[in-house]
Amino acid sequence: MKHIYVHHIIPKGVRNLIDNKTISAIILVAGNSTRFGKNRNKNFEILNEKTVLEYSLNAFDKNKYVDYIIIAIKESEMQEVKDIINKEQLTKKINIVTGGNTRKESVYNCIKNINSDIVIIHDGARPLIKQEYINNCIENMREFKGVTIGVKSKDTIKITDEKNIVINTTNRDNTWIIQTPQCFDRDILVKMHEKYKNEDVTDDCSLLEKDGNRIKIIPGDYTNIKITTGEDMDIIKKFASENRNL
Repeated sequence: MKHIYVHHIIPKGVRNLIDNKTISAIILVAGNSTRFGKNRNKNFEILNEKTVLEYSLNAFDKNKYVDYIIIAIKESEMQEVKDIINKEQLTKKINIVTGGNTRKESVYNCIKNINSDIVIIHDGARPLIKQEYINNCIENMREFKGVTIGVKSKDTIKITDEKNIVINTTNRDNTWIIQTPQCFDRDILVKMHEKYKNEDVTDDCSLLEKDGNRIKIIPGDYTNIKITTGEDMDIIKKFASENRNL
């Protein structure tokens, strides 16, 4: 059963500057963290005296455009998320939704339970997200139905068949490593999830691309990495210690 836990509401007045549209931030925390290797959700790891989740949560809570925040989490980990929320001095409405078995299911569980005009989706395990990237994603929604943060690939990327035989080599100048946040028109995203509910995709941009929607990539930076392995955590700690604003 899917359900929503409403944490609190503190009215902030009219804050949204994007054509009076409402904006919800979705933070995905429901993954299995299998490759992290500690039999524990990496979003609850401590990074300079705060959990990884707190960094993403605080970033969207203080953003000038975001109206609401919704967190996708496993049912068994809901209390831990509630404890994190309750200790933070947050100003926005926080909803918690039971995540699905896949990233795609978790996103759908969130977007079908909100009515915002725009949704901005972020991996909780990318704790060093900067306000400028959140803002750029949202501001570009005036022109596009989907926007994502990404960085140019530093390496040559080769495409292979199922036997690992190379069939194509990409042009590095046009090859991007996609990150989050990703921003979408909520109604279109819902339709794409329902239309392609049986499709296996790794990000929501792919769903819009299937129907020919133009997706804008906003250049980000390499500090916005996703914690996947223990080695990533070591890299993140170094980046965080160098940035006194985190």
